[in-house]
Formats: sequence, structure tokens, C-alpha cells
Amino acid sequence: MSAPLSETAPAKINLTLRVVGRRPDGYHALESLVAFADLADSLSLEPAERLSLDVTGPFADACGPLDDNLILKAARAMALPAGHFILDKRIPVAAGLGGGSADAAAALRLMARRNGLLANDARILAAARATGADVPVCLEPQSRIMRGAGEELSGPIALPRLDALLVNPGVAVSTRAVFAAFSPADKPGAALGEVPLERNELVRWLARHGNDLARAAIGHAPVIAGVLEALADSPGCRLARMSGSGATCFGVFGSAAEAAKAAQRLSSAKENWWICPATLG
Repeated sequence: MSAPLSETAPAKINLTLRVVGRRPDGYHALESLVAFADLADSLSLEPAERLSLDVTGPFADACGPLDDNLILKAARAMALPAGHFILDKRIPVAAGLGGGSADAAAALRLMARRNGLLANDARILAAARATGADVPVCLEPQSRIMRGAGEELSGPIALPRLDALLVNPGVAVSTRAVFAAFSPADKPGAALGEVPLERNELVRWLARHGNDLARAAIGHAPVIAGVLEALADSPGCRLARMSGSGATCFGVFGSAAEAAKAAQRLSSAKENWWICPATLG
């Protein structure tokens, strides 16, 4: 490698999330329709003798100790020559948007390019699974159904583009804490079945399949309920839902213009909230 390589790491959105049960290994078995947003981190890899990482961008300070970063964990799991990574962090941290997993997946793609590996090389998927449950679905950021503890992936699904608004109230939510608070008594969602590919049908279908973790996350961070209410009350919002284990929520709107107007209104009312119009698909 004689010149820097770069990859984008798009935010992962759980359009639905169903907790199926508890596995013998202690992990929860999930079923989730996953899409990706046009919001993304950027990751580059420069020639260097030793593995290292620098983080810049608006959410750099929230990333925590570099040694714990999933980029370095993924690189070590890959066990091939890497170099110096530079991350431009634009996805909120601990927000239910899979930013760390997306970054790790981007790192693995960069290392594959660095070492001349084909995209389907078994070592890439093995390193992704060793790094984190959400990393495999982020390797090829296309809409899919994710099952199990993230290791079972459907083929790509050609979802229609959804005009959306992402909102985070500035509260970091621990995935571990939300899963610990989840109770089987929380009504589980129905099995997904076939996903419709027409936009209006998809939105109606999404309304029938929720996020089973929402109740536990709201118990951990009650402000999430306020975010969902604010989105649902926005003109043009057809669906309001939490992504992943929170605290980021998304609203699906009838048009990009309606999502932009909602962003302006909420930004004026909630100065401390992170608000980002996005396209999902």
C-alpha cells in the first residue's frame, strides 16, 4: 500500500427489532429488518509500520479510550498488516445507530483491500463475527433481515428509499443495560415474513412490526418517549420508532421536504437534541 485508502461507514437503522428469546450462550436471539442511512462516518487507512488510530469529527470526544475502539479490535481479529487508521466520527456514539460496528466493518474492508483479499474471503467474515454482533451486517451495507445474534443474514433486500428524520436527545444508552432490563413479559413482535417493496405498503407493514426493546430503553432513559412523541406529532410523519437499543429514534415522512420542515421545527424547540434529516434504504 503506497497511498491512503478510504471507506464510508453508514449508520445502521433497525427498522424493526424483535427479541425472539434467550440463547444458551447468554445472548438474545433477534430478528430485525436493517437499513442504512446516508449519514456516515469516514475511515481512512494510511501506510504505517504499526497499527494505530486517530479519531476526529464532531463525536470524537465521545468515543472513549482508543484501545477499546472496535476498529482496532477488528484489525487485531483480522491478524493481517494494517497501518494507521483515521476516523472522522459523525455518527453519535452509544445511540442505537451501529456506528462502532459500521466503523469496524469499514476497517475490515480497508484491510481486505490493503492485503488483496476478495470480498468473500472467509477471514473477513470470521473477523467481523469475532468483533461484534452487528459487524457482519455492516460489511456490505445493504438492507437485510438479521437474525440470531447477528450471524444469520438474509440476502440484500431492495427497499424503497424512505425520507426520514433521525433524532437523538443527547443521552448515551448502554445496550447491555437495555437488554438486561428487557422482560419477556414485554409483548414480542410478530415474525417478519415477506417484506413489501412498495413504499406505502412498506410503511404500513413497518407499523405492524415494532421494536421490542423500546419499553426497556424508555425505562432506562425516559426522554426517549418524548422524542417518539415529538416525531409522531410532526406534520407528515407516518411512523415514529426507536432504532436498536436507543436512544436515537427515527421518523418516516411522506417527503424529504416534510422531514426538513420537521427538523427545523424540532431544532428550534430542542436545542440540545441532535437532529439529522436522512434517507434510509
